[in-house]
Amino acid sequence: MDYINYMKKELVPAFGCTEPIALAYASAVAREILGMEPEKILVNVSGNIIKNANSVTVPGTDGRKGLEISIVAGAFLGDASKKLEVLSDVDKSKLDECDEKIENEIIEIKLKPDVSNLYIDIKLLAKDQSSRVVLQGAHTNIILKEKNDEVIYEKTLESQDDCEVDFSFEKIYEFAKKCDYSEVKDILDLEISYNTEIAKDGIENDWGSNIGKIILKNYSDNYNEKLVAYAAAGSDARMSGSEKPVVINSGSGNQGITVSVPIILYAKDKGVSEDELYRALVFANLIGLYLKQGIGKLSAYCGVVSAASASVCGIGYLNNENIDVLKETLSNSLAVNSGIICDGAKPSCAMKIASSLRNAFLAYEQAKTNNSFNPGDGIVKETLDKTIETVGHIARYGMKTTDEVILNEMLKK
Repeated sequence: MDYINYMKKELVPAFGCTEPIALAYASAVAREILGMEPEKILVNVSGNIIKNANSVTVPGTDGRKGLEISIVAGAFLGDASKKLEVLSDVDKSKLDECDEKIENEIIEIKLKPDVSNLYIDIKLLAKDQSSRVVLQGAHTNIILKEKNDEVIYEKTLESQDDCEVDFSFEKIYEFAKKCDYSEVKDILDLEISYNTEIAKDGIENDWGSNIGKIILKNYSDNYNEKLVAYAAAGSDARMSGSEKPVVINSGSGNQGITVSVPIILYAKDKGVSEDELYRALVFANLIGLYLKQGIGKLSAYCGVVSAASASVCGIGYLNNENIDVLKETLSNSLAVNSGIICDGAKPSCAMKIASSLRNAFLAYEQAKTNNSFNPGDGIVKETLDKTIETVGHIARYGMKTTDEVILNEMLKK
């Protein structure tokens, strides 16, 4: 798969945190197959789905949180045709009915062990009818549909398409410099519009822990902190139920916000041309996708570390830094903040964005002043691509037990 088509696949609008929305989407598809209101909903999901949907506010639900409301709202109010925007424009007058169904134990949720990190299996029952949907590997990747226990659609779980993309830092850099981005211009325009609007929402209104507003108020004399504040504010709003869509990166709205918002604001403030902005967004989005290729969409590794590193690299790209400075910026950044844990989607994600962006800006200053870390300093390797591969190994394999422990601790009462 080439870079343009990969961006088309990965940079898509989503309404709400993508894990609860994936639950709502699978549930809405199952309801569509069933053809009537369900009387019982049976759900089996991976630990990472529980972790990421447990504490986040679900948009369109007037502040409700968790897996149950995501699934029930999807089944009774969702529009499956909208995919990751399945809960946009729901009939909120029926939310109390959803609460009643949950209280009446319409839904049963179980943790399914030994499956991929992104796994959802939903079965709806009504009278003598049933439907089932299995989603795996990506937030809209349905691999099985059943009606009355008969398979009506099935596909083998594709090896992740990111494995088919020939990523390297230098190839992405050259591609961003020379590519015809016309085929992704529309989605980049949405990224600029949507992600900026939700950042403004976080600054202007009361969302979550208001991390972005706190930063902007207390560090207004530092320009970089403005960029940090707006990115964090976008997460403040998104994690706490803002009904504004976001263009995601690597399956995540927080990563989409973090990759793009600092670059967009910087370009506007510095009078950067439209062409340069588009190319910087192509560059940073692809770097973000490259970094997550080895990690996987869901893991114990906080994805905003990758997204922040890519974003500040994008700012360096806008400043016409030479490729070695950009490489060292990324390497310096990954060498330090890699290992911040993901304990699900919730308001503290905004502070992790702030921490990761601040670290990335310091990494950029290191690179510009010839103070970068050397190969052999911890996980820093002789080439950037090998450092990225190392980070992927640590996140995917080294942090597997960490992921399990995090989930167990979150489930303790």
